[in-house]
Amino acid sequence: MRVLFVSLSEKSHVYLMVPLAWALSAAGHDVRVASYPLAVETITRAGLTAVPVGTDHGVHRDMSAYRESQDYSTANWSRCERDQVDWAELKERFALSVPYAFAPYNDPMIDDLAAFAQGWRPDLVIRDPLAYAGALAARISGAAHARLMWCSDVWGRTRQTYLELMREQPEAERADPLADWMAARSEPFGFSCDEELLHGQATISTLPPSLSIPSASPELPMRYVPYNGRAVVWDWLREAPKRPRVCLSLGTSNTEDYGGDYVSIPQILDALADEDVEVVAALLPAQLEELGTVPDNARAVHSVALSTLLPSCSALIHHGGYGTFATAMAAGVPQMMLSTLIADHEQRGGALERVGAGVYLRHGDATVEKVRDGVRRLVGEPEPREAARRLRAEAEAMPSPHDLVAALERLAEVR
Repeated sequence: MRVLFVSLSEKSHVYLMVPLAWALSAAGHDVRVASYPLAVETITRAGLTAVPVGTDHGVHRDMSAYRESQDYSTANWSRCERDQVDWAELKERFALSVPYAFAPYNDPMIDDLAAFAQGWRPDLVIRDPLAYAGALAARISGAAHARLMWCSDVWGRTRQTYLELMREQPEAERADPLADWMAARSEPFGFSCDEELLHGQATISTLPPSLSIPSASPELPMRYVPYNGRAVVWDWLREAPKRPRVCLSLGTSNTEDYGGDYVSIPQILDALADEDVEVVAALLPAQLEELGTVPDNARAVHSVALSTLLPSCSALIHHGGYGTFATAMAAGVPQMMLSTLIADHEQRGGALERVGAGVYLRHGDATVEKVRDGVRRLVGEPEPREAARRLRAEAEAMPSPHDLVAALERLAEVR
């Protein structure tokens, strides 16, 4: 069958798709990955066929100019249950997110992607949960349609809560910006918006049950398989650390796209300078350039894939990005999230704490004392290690990308 992946141009979102795209290709299916031209190199370096569509958007430029927006309540999709939000807050969240996030991320690719889908006629579309353009491509071509989650399904659950609350409002208050926007984009192609268009016939979830929330469409669980791009097992990684190793990684998106990190790398290194640990700061070249003197118990490195580093670590400090989070989960490493409120970070960080496998702090609350105390607990106490190992076992019990292929074939056949 022909399978079309559709991703936003975020590097980490593409990375999540790679193992499943490989599995489908290895099973003999014809696979394409559509995204903005900005993502072409990321796609092709993974050995996949890229379909550049549209013109690169300005979302990163806008986010860099308004860095504080990552902590606005409208960016926090973790609060998605009725006891966590009210109608006014949800109404504002959709009213702002559609024109300032969903539409800018998708509108520039819709026409090109639609034309490709009409010509190539995929049997199955697998899309980023925020790549609503992929939903339109599936409906246009008559393909089956699944979302591949790089987070818990806060988008779908929030939508369900929104509809429940909207039905309770007076008729004049029942605004639905998401459905209105998708209906306007669907109309030129001769169809309308419905909930299946928004959520697909299936949701591929890579979070184990203890960390996830209910999905908005039938769920297909899939084990997270780490892919971090170019990976090399360097000489120093082949030797066991002499002291507990703590990895510090703040990802790429905040530095490359959003104007800088939200926590201070030097302050974290200083907080751990007198601890009996080896700190490995896995950094970007831009982060290395801003780094001053490195404490004696730390080393700063770049070009290190976390999948090669984390198996040797006793703890991880990170920014909350899903790829970093899930790679630590797969390695059975306790983790400390120092995060903004964006997307599902609060929900996922809270779930990590509840199962005992880590610590979650909003970046503004990440004092030197809290970081030091958190690392002492993660490294020195057995409970976080045991909880992280249980979480790894739970994730390993989920179907692999290879195992999921047959279910996706059936989904396409039924469609």
